Amino acid sequence: MSLRIGDVAPNFKAETSIGDIDFYEFLGDSWGVLFSHPADYTPVCTTELGRTSALKGEFEKRNVKVLALSVDSAESHKGWIKDINETQNTNVDFPIIADEDKKIADLYDMIHPNASETLTVRSLFIISPDKKVKLMLTYPASTGRNFNEVLRVIDSLQLTANYSVATPADWKDGEDVVVANSIKTEDIPARFPKGYKEIKPYLRMTPQPNK
Repeated sequence: MSLRIGDVAPNFKAETSIGDIDFYEFLGDSWGVLFSHPADYTPVCTTELGRTSALKGEFEKRNVKVLALSVDSAESHKGWIKDINETQNTNVDFPIIADEDKKIADLYDMIHPNASETLTVRSLFIISPDKKVKLMLTYPASTGRNFNEVLRVIDSLQLTANYSVATPADWKDGEDVVVANSIKTEDIPARFPKGYKEIKPYLRMTPQPNK
């Protein structure tokens, strides 16, 4: 059975470019981003890993740890990292998992047979500190991921985990948010002292509460 949002992310032990890890121990009390790549030495993946490395500070300030996965070996990963650092002007220091037997890819349903029998699609999972799957994104091998969107979603997930709000279409950190339908309109002023705007009884907007 494939994973669904809200499921517990399976734990695993793996060899990586920085040594052996236990997934849960690696994450600790952090959020996690686990994302897969079709293979080493592929052009789109090279840009993606470079971009992820360049965003290191953005992930760190959100308490997020990043792990990549490819079905090639740890030694192959290390050689590829040299190319990534050279071509993307960065320093990749997060682990790239070596999944040669495809056990982790199978565990997370990263191989889609109609796309490829052997290579992972561009799967991405955001995992909360309680080890629950909070988001899944899947891109075809030909399309690079939008990491600004990944950061935007993390901002939304972390905000909505702590406040009774949701984030509207195209929301960015700092913009107004939607008051959850579970909050009665008469209770909004006490819960959200910055004020609110009722567009419809079911659509109430309020300034982002943690700003």
